Amino acid sequence: MQTQLLAEPAAPALSTKPHYAILDGLRGVAALTVVAFHLFEAHATSHLDQRINHGYLAVDFFFLLSGFVIGYAYDDRWQQMTLKEFFKVRLIRLQPLVVLGMVMGAALYYFQDSPLWPGISEVPGWLVLVVMLIGCTLLPVPLSMDIRGWHEMHPLNGPGWSLFYEYIANLLYALGVRKFSNAALAVLVALTGAALIHFAVTSPAGDVIGGWSLDAEQLRVGFTRMLFPFFGGLLLCRVARLGRIQNAFGWCSLLLLLVLAFPRVGGADHLWQNGLYDSLSIILVFPLIVWLGASGQVTGQVSARVCRFFGDISYPLYITHYPFIYTYTGWVSTHKPSWQQALPVAVLTFVLAVGLAYAALKLYDEPVRRWLRQRFLTAR
Repeated sequence: MQTQLLAEPAAPALSTKPHYAILDGLRGVAALTVVAFHLFEAHATSHLDQRINHGYLAVDFFFLLSGFVIGYAYDDRWQQMTLKEFFKVRLIRLQPLVVLGMVMGAALYYFQDSPLWPGISEVPGWLVLVVMLIGCTLLPVPLSMDIRGWHEMHPLNGPGWSLFYEYIANLLYALGVRKFSNAALAVLVALTGAALIHFAVTSPAGDVIGGWSLDAEQLRVGFTRMLFPFFGGLLLCRVARLGRIQNAFGWCSLLLLLVLAFPRVGGADHLWQNGLYDSLSIILVFPLIVWLGASGQVTGQVSARVCRFFGDISYPLYITHYPFIYTYTGWVSTHKPSWQQALPVAVLTFVLAVGLAYAALKLYDEPVRRWLRQRFLTAR
């Protein structure tokens, strides 16, 4: 189903370090792939025949990127930065677009009435408004307030679940894990990696999909998917010695797309094989991609502009695209077009999502964050 984004060091007052431009670009590659994955998902009958079959692993890649960049941005700054400042920086970076995504979800909600969600027309407007207001805080709504029927903690904008876990990861980092020695952090990463493998290979569905519901089983999925990649990324940032990789953005993008688009492994008779593919991609391949990306340099104006654009739109695209996906999925449910018949609408939805993400960045997110930084962050 849904598939956080690596949050860049956001406050100039606290951060003068240069970005890893290639990692910014890879965020965009993954975010664009997520949108395509969700469009194809509207036509899939099961996990087995889903095109861009492993697109859901993008969220695990985002968690690993986030851990790496959080470590890079903040690990050596705790002598000059308080917990309060850290949390203000993270809220200013992430929360404005969370609010926008929930407002968009509410605005498009009644357009999604369809055979897939036949109860939408019966949901009172006041309840949609309450769910939206709770969603703007990113607190999960209880199952009793599920207004869609997919048991989502954020039924107006499903991907909010991964931002919920991103905030938890940030809390764990700031309140304790940042003080871990590398050895202690390695133990934590090893234990959470073992838990990830066990979950993936024993999963009834043969994959790591899930984490968006507020029940014990799905909370386990969410924490399992967050803990290893986020703190694995933090450990990678601390211990890895970067190399000098030529054409890193191209090679990393190709490898990432290969992992995300790879067909289902094992089929219905050997579900554990796909679970093993998922866990090894997260534990071995994604850290390799991040290391390669951090070891490369952007050369040339075109590459620099592509990486900058991809990095700029990655988070806005991720957190605002899903209301369009709901609407597209409802349309497919109602009209039951073939993929070929639906292709023009799918392309229009994709372009609309990207265009709105860029507009949201320039007209809303950047001005709002600029005002919030000036208002709430102490200049240094």
